[in-house]
Amino acid sequence: MTDGMAISTDDGALWITLDRPERLNALTAEMADRLAEELEQAAARDDVHVVVLRGTGPAFSAGADLSGEDAHEHFDVTSLDRANRIIRAITGSPKPCVAAVNGVAAGVGCSAALACDLVVAAGSASFMLGFSRIGLMPDGGATATVAASVGRARAMRMALLGEALTAEEAYDVGLVSHLAPDEELDATVSRVVRAVSPRGLRWPTPPPRRRSTPPPSTVSRTPSNASAAGRPSFCAPPTSPRACARSQRSAARSSGASDPLPVSRLGTTRSG
Repeated sequence: MTDGMAISTDDGALWITLDRPERLNALTAEMADRLAEELEQAAARDDVHVVVLRGTGPAFSAGADLSGEDAHEHFDVTSLDRANRIIRAITGSPKPCVAAVNGVAAGVGCSAALACDLVVAAGSASFMLGFSRIGLMPDGGATATVAASVGRARAMRMALLGEALTAEEAYDVGLVSHLAPDEELDATVSRVVRAVSPRGLRWPTPPPRRRSTPPPSTVSRTPSNASAAGRPSFCAPPTSPRACARSQRSAARSSGASDPLPVSRLGTTRSG
């Protein structure tokens, strides 16, 4: 365990717990760097199949730690870089990331939770961008994530007015994947983790494509002896119906056989 953060691995799951409840799990610069490092390293770990991000106490995370006198004036571009590094580590991870939101998720805490592949929210949880209160624009891709789920108008209210979204509202609009009573949050998260953990990588290697055309030996790319016998030759894909008809007529004329049935403008044979 490090200051403000607990790390553990259990049965293929990496549990990252923000453990600074007295400050609502607000991220210090050191915590943000450590969180990004753990997420980045998890991508290459063979013993990790799923990552779980959660908080202790009454909040998931209140975002960046802006405590202290004039702390907001020190929230510069390096702070934004730290936040964006966390989000990139989550969205770029080849392992599924699950957020267990037990309470308030604000600022970069909200961005990190919503960037996860699955978000399990307790009934008392809430989501707040809150950046406008300190004169900043939302970071961590929240402007895209939130707007895509709740719509532009509600996203503007959250971004510009600092309005919070309750867990039930977030679930109804598809911002979170699971909603659980507070007392059942841990059990629900465990079920989700067990469901995704055995699968390992988020994007498994697809199986080889099956052949969609017959072997070359059964396809004739030129008129064959079948035409000479009065049977139309086959045309190798992706020859169009009209081109195929021309090939058949040419083969028929060269062999002295009658023309095949004419082809309509839609590429189907006319019925008698």
